[in-house]
Amino acid sequence: MNSLRVLIADDEEAVRAVLVQLSQALSHQVVGQAHDGHEAVALARTTNPDMILLDIRMPHMDGLEAARAITSEKLVPIIIVTAHADQALMEQAAEAGVFSYLLKPITLQRLAAAISTARARFADLQMLRSEVGDLQSALEARKLIERAKGILMRDLRVGEQEAYRWLKRASSHHNQKLAEVARRIVALEQHPAH
Repeated sequence: MNSLRVLIADDEEAVRAVLVQLSQALSHQVVGQAHDGHEAVALARTTNPDMILLDIRMPHMDGLEAARAITSEKLVPIIIVTAHADQALMEQAAEAGVFSYLLKPITLQRLAAAISTARARFADLQMLRSEVGDLQSALEARKLIERAKGILMRDLRVGEQEAYRWLKRASSHHNQKLAEVARRIVALEQHPAH
């Protein structure tokens, strides 16, 4: 895994210190540390990070608001750090442009997995962007894919990775773009056949 320039935002100094230490242990360079969402947005502009770790609950501006503000200016993989990841939060986070989650307590393995997931999803978004041509369409396609993945996870009782593999297989099998397969799944969910 090549070294990334990482920006870390958490209002708790102890959590920030752990994130810095573990990021460095994974050979990443920490280019900025923020205490709240406003500072994170400002540092994202000036430090040009390859990856951003945002705590969900911060003063002045929470992690989701900061993620929205950052992705409205520049697309960068964002990981939300949270103590609990419920389905509603995950949907809000996907809408805000978040690529992965890091559940507390934070471990080296969890951080490595979250970074790996965020990088893979970011690469998928870049691929979608090349398929559909513009960023707005790619972001819309990504939201559809996240929604479809959630439906598959619930209906097939599988994990996120397996739901994504199912979507990719269906896309390949039907020779359709991933977003088109996702659109059909979401449409079926909204308008079930009688």
